[in-house]
Amino acid sequence: MNPKLLVAGIGNIFLGDDAFGVEVVQRLAQQTLPEGVIVRDFGIRSYDLAYALMDHWDLVILVDALSRGERPGTVYTFEPEIGGNDETGATPDAHSMNPVAVLQLVKAMGGTPSRLLVVGCEPASVEPDAEGNIGLSEAVSAAVPEAVKVIEELIFRERSLVTAA
Repeated sequence: MNPKLLVAGIGNIFLGDDAFGVEVVQRLAQQTLPEGVIVRDFGIRSYDLAYALMDHWDLVILVDALSRGERPGTVYTFEPEIGGNDETGATPDAHSMNPVAVLQLVKAMGGTPSRLLVVGCEPASVEPDAEGNIGLSEAVSAAVPEAVKVIEELIFRERSLVTAA
């Protein structure tokens, strides 16, 4: 049995390193992936992600630029704590992406978030470039292949767990 996995890239391509998730899933989509693995670029479309999360997934991997106070380009993986239904928060904005608000929307629509992992990267800057240039900083661009490898390993591990069960 093949697990059903979603790899969701999120971020704004016009805000420097915030495009990390988008860049990673574009690169990952060029790979040959196992059956049952869906790779999608959600960009800043929070409602699209919320509706996608309403489906049952064995694992969802969110890929995003997230500041945790590390050196720019640092890649990390963690399993976020998903709070109870009594949490209040901002309503998702159709023109931005707030993963916490998306998960709250899923719960409000009667869904149950799937098991979730985040593959993140410490950004150097998530501000628009003064010259209007679009793209990742050198440090974050160099981290894209590492993130792709981490995600491929997570997919392999998840498939191994399911086939062993």
